[in-house]
Amino acid sequence: MTPMKLLQDKIAIVTGASRGIGQAIAVEMAAQGAKLILSATSIANLKDTADLVKAQNNQSCILTQANVAIGDEVTEVVKKALDTHGKVDILVNNAGITKDNLLAIMPEKDWDDVLSTNLKSAFLFSKACAKPMVKQRSGVIINISSVVGITGNAGQANYAASKAGMIALTKSAARELARRNIRVNAIAPGFIQTQMTNKLGDALKQKVLEQIPLGRMGEPKEIADVAVFLASEHSRYITGQVIVVDGGMVT
Repeated sequence: MTPMKLLQDKIAIVTGASRGIGQAIAVEMAAQGAKLILSATSIANLKDTADLVKAQNNQSCILTQANVAIGDEVTEVVKKALDTHGKVDILVNNAGITKDNLLAIMPEKDWDDVLSTNLKSAFLFSKACAKPMVKQRSGVIINISSVVGITGNAGQANYAASKAGMIALTKSAARELARRNIRVNAIAPGFIQTQMTNKLGDALKQKVLEQIPLGRMGEPKEIADVAVFLASEHSRYITGQVIVVDGGMVT
């Protein structure tokens, strides 16, 4: 008998699913039986993720285009999931950008763009998904934060603030929604091998590696595995928590 998959027939929305951590989460959730609604700034950007899911799991995804900082566009993504599947079981708030600069010279627009894309989007999607989850009296929300939301980081005041805000949003939403059997948790990745970290120079990469006790950067799949765990019944008594996945960098 084939064992039941951890997310069999669950309906999952994953934002920022075109690459990196979001793509890995989508692929792993599909492998565990979830049906996916993927969101990115353009549908064309999601093609690689959809192709991976199809190749590995023989499964199609619903692809949606949205500016995640605009409420009406977020609502349309959630509506698409509900119109197609009648429910939303899992939300992964992964959409994010960086616009690094020193605080003293950071343009106001760069602050606003990062906070809107990273934090406001998590609020908008959580709000839109909370309504059907409350009605069905079940659901899981996973916010992809960052260790810099815990430690701060020079040159990333906007990014760190957005990720710290996601942690506070996680803890507040978890308290509000627990009575409806909706769990809300965050994952705080350290340095993960993605297009974002690939932009780091060799000298900076070496400096980073010296701070990681395990001696290497993480892989997107290692974040995805934690997301699957948090979305599954294996974590049914865990809510309001921040799971740090950083190779021991932050203790």
